[in-house]
Amino acid sequence: MNTTTDARILVVDDEDHITELVAMGLGFNGFAVERAGSGRAALDAVAKHRPDLIVLDVMLPDLDGFEVARRLRQAEGAGTRVRVIFLTARDTTADKVEGLRLGSDDYVTKPFSIEELIERVKAVLRRSAGAGPGERKLSFADLELDEDTRDVWRAGQLIELTPTEYKLLRYLLANARRVLTRDQILEHVWDYTFAGNASVLETYISYLRHKVDAFDPPLIHTIRGVGYSLRLPR
Repeated sequence: MNTTTDARILVVDDEDHITELVAMGLGFNGFAVERAGSGRAALDAVAKHRPDLIVLDVMLPDLDGFEVARRLRQAEGAGTRVRVIFLTARDTTADKVEGLRLGSDDYVTKPFSIEELIERVKAVLRRSAGAGPGERKLSFADLELDEDTRDVWRAGQLIELTPTEYKLLRYLLANARRVLTRDQILEHVWDYTFAGNASVLETYISYLRHKVDAFDPPLIHTIRGVGYSLRLPR
């Protein structure tokens, strides 16, 4: 992965004035930029230029952005994942969930500030810089946790957690998509003396939801009669 000072960015949009605006802003900030105006042109550009990140419009004239991302993920091998920021006028929760299922790193809605988009590009590249053996990170959808620095991000925003909130989130994130019982969580995050004290867990789940699920879509779900699961909405 290149650093944010020499990263290659592919901007994909069928509106020339948008690709020109974004390319100019990114170029001014030191990025090498390529442009494409359709889904198929984007796939060709990825194969040719090997970008570090794609700013990808969803509404394209041939293959939509979701299909482009789907084909990219199918073609990628281990360790070759290209970062994707979706750029679109569609801001429904269902669209955001679909983007996250496809492994997007951020989701920017139109109309947008070019300064904000550039900062989001930089944030995604910072989070992914230096990825390799020995780096300890957990991630699911747009939620990331760095076990070395104990930093947590959601939708590119740094989230401040207490030690107990961090430990609870880490356990949920390490078991993403799994349904964890209340006793499993209590015994892992606290200790056996708390087993059965569900009120403690419910309180901290509420704290986490207030911070982590301040963004759409919600990731922390109650499984009635059983426990909790960190996953995308169905």
